[in-house]
Amino acid sequence: MSDMLKIMQQAQQMQGKLQQIQDILQQATVVGSAAGGMVTAEADGKGSVRKIRIDPSVVNPADVEMLEDLVVVAVTDAQRKATELAQAEMQKLTGGLPLPFKLPF
Repeated sequence: MSDMLKIMQQAQQMQGKLQQIQDILQQATVVGSAAGGMVTAEADGKGSVRKIRIDPSVVNPADVEMLEDLVVVAVTDAQRKATELAQAEMQKLTGGLPLPFKLPF
């Protein structure tokens, strides 16, 4: 019976640590960029985009498609960085063991 109690306590501790990681990721900021930083996307550690910055020099009304592509590249870069940050935080929790499942957020 004491083994079951220990398992439940460990599960509660793990849940608390998971919540801490989620809070850290919510507060974290990652920045993705394109065109040498002329287009940037700022996201939280979960990958939700907060802000897009576009240098006026890349705005060409005759080539809107290029600007759209640069925004996509910057957002994708920010989301990749957020995923890497989340994986690094989860590895701290799991002691560096690779996770066999997708992160819960």
